[in-house]
Amino acid sequence: MADVTVLGAGIFGLSVAWACVGRGAKVRVIDPYGPGAGSSGGIVGALAPHVPEQWNDKKAFQLDSLLMAASFWSGVEASSGMSTGYARLGRLQPVTDLAALDLAKARALSAAELWQGQAVWEVLRADTLGDWSPHSPSGWVIRDTLSARLHPRQACAALVVALQAHGADVVNEHRVEGRVIHASGLAGLEAISADLGRSFGNGVKGQAALLAYDACDLPQLFVDTVHVVPHADGTVAVGSTSERDYEDASVTDAQLDQVIARARDAVHALRDVEVIERWAGVRPRARSRAPVLGVHPVYSDHFIANGGFKIGFGMAPKVAEVMADLVLDGIDTIPAGFRPEASL
Repeated sequence: MADVTVLGAGIFGLSVAWACVGRGAKVRVIDPYGPGAGSSGGIVGALAPHVPEQWNDKKAFQLDSLLMAASFWSGVEASSGMSTGYARLGRLQPVTDLAALDLAKARALSAAELWQGQAVWEVLRADTLGDWSPHSPSGWVIRDTLSARLHPRQACAALVVALQAHGADVVNEHRVEGRVIHASGLAGLEAISADLGRSFGNGVKGQAALLAYDACDLPQLFVDTVHVVPHADGTVAVGSTSERDYEDASVTDAQLDQVIARARDAVHALRDVEVIERWAGVRPRARSRAPVLGVHPVYSDHFIANGGFKIGFGMAPKVAEVMADLVLDGIDTIPAGFRPEASL
């Protein structure tokens, strides 16, 4: 008999299951399509913070999660014997003009206070950072030390093996037992919308690519709205688009070509390297734009962890902690903006 059944084997479902297993619960994860079958099986893996200003519960939650990430993923790697690709190597962003430079310097002061001395946001001369530094019109670059990277597919695969090593079941189908957590991504949001008769959330398509370039020890970049993320396996991911209107979730097209072109224009080292994979998928976005955590809005005796959208992997360690608190111990520390009623 399972103490907890998790419906959905994306990043939220697997992470919540891992936190529950760590507290001694017997856990079963059920996903008819297999682990990481949706957007959690992507390739970008940028764990990057919101800007350090206009502080709110969402940004504070994300900060906690990013600071927890090293311990969380090292535990998964130790139990699975597999790499998740996690490394906290920071991020570089070009500063476009003098107004943006003033704003970046103001944010450096905010980060010094809000990030609790755990990470730095600073503004540096671009010509001091070597060939990997992106082109900057102003000659200045923002560097933060809070951003990290991981490989989404590898992270999900490692979570599955770690769960199994601790006696959890990760299966395509089975009976539902114990406390039930719905972490079924877009399908879950659409089912809630159908039950309520109004939109609770929707899918946003994203496209990304992997390039054959080894920059594994270098920071990620964010330039011209594109994430450029060096992975530990000697590839660089670039992405992604945000498409609310689409016909085929799995097809890549000229929009991805434009992302690749912008990445190559910004980073000279990528201009002639081979594209080895093109990927497309749909990310679950709740109406509130925040993760949806707490008591399920339709089944009051069940729970929900959904709506990771673009920040699911970065939020996962903290999401796992607060959901295990709620489901196993009845302790509710979920921010008001993350509760299901915020999306109703």
